Amino acid sequence: METQAFHFSPYLPLISNLLRYFIFAGLAFLIVYKLFSNQFLNNKIQKRVAQKKDFLREIKHSIFSTFVFGSIGFGFIYSSLGSYSQIYTTISDFPLWWLPISVFLILTIQDTYFYWMHKTIHSPKLFKRIHHVHHQSTNPSPWAAYSFHFVEAILEAVIIPITLFIVPAHPLAILAVTFISFSFSVYGHLGFEITPKWFRNSFLFEIMNTSVYHNLHHAKFKGNYGLYFRVWDRIMNTENPDYVKEFDRIQENRFIKTIKTPALHNSKIKTTLS
Repeated sequence: METQAFHFSPYLPLISNLLRYFIFAGLAFLIVYKLFSNQFLNNKIQKRVAQKKDFLREIKHSIFSTFVFGSIGFGFIYSSLGSYSQIYTTISDFPLWWLPISVFLILTIQDTYFYWMHKTIHSPKLFKRIHHVHHQSTNPSPWAAYSFHFVEAILEAVIIPITLFIVPAHPLAILAVTFISFSFSVYGHLGFEITPKWFRNSFLFEIMNTSVYHNLHHAKFKGNYGLYFRVWDRIMNTENPDYVKEFDRIQENRFIKTIKTPALHNSKIKTTLS
């Protein structure tokens, strides 16, 4: 399919990755860790507080990863490989309903690939040589979203271009995938749980990962290998058995309010929100 619409600066993949990283991770860090840290105290997953040196390490590795992602994006867009992809630039080439379907398909393929790739690099030899860099963040922050060894960054980056040889996708769908993917990575490494109260009793809780889910993976070093979904972990029996209990503990802490009771002479009591 034609890819003429991709006549952009060769620096665009690198610039867009850097901007996305610092804007998304930076905003999340600013809001949760700085501006409204007191309001998010009950959302914190681990009691331990990450240090400045941890943030700087995560940022350093993430900057290197953006170069890897940018290079792979550049190679895909500006080499002859791109002409063999299923990218279409005229939106009327496919029905409009195909846009969300293509996004879902790409995310599903990415999640499946990620589960098995992630589980593989947790083997002792590969973990020590590759994945250990990411797991230096035992209590991750948003800055850890791209904090990878360069080999892992390559493994992370190649799946989307590969998928585009299979799934017809408009640039808008690709943009949506990259937005969702990085947003989810920042959320997974946030160190705080921010899902609304209704989420726990919804169907989404049964299939979707959460910040608690991935935080447990960083804390325990095994299990919870999925990216977006719990599906493969549940099928392969690799989900951390304490996940639901830990999620409920955080939510119980979050949805408690302090009220004043005149009968107790303005003393404070805690009650669970209905």
